[in-house]
Amino acid sequence: MQLHSSTFEYLKPTDAQVETMAGLREAAAQYAAVLDEHLPEGPDKTYILRRVRETAMWVNVAVTRDADGTPRR
Repeated sequence: MQLHSSTFEYLKPTDAQVETMAGLREAAAQYAAVLDEHLPEGPDKTYILRRVRETAMWVNVAVTRDADGTPRR
């Protein structure tokens, strides 16, 4: 696999992408809140909430880049 040349560069999202990202971030936060409310305290809960956080960050990449890493405009 070859990474796109801009993979490690800052990619400023478009206004539409910023709006999409905000909505998806809110959805992730709501899901995390439900998990936090219903899961028992412990390492499994911690793991799950960290993965939700990680997934929310990767969502931003998916919004701003195509599958091959090319910036989506």
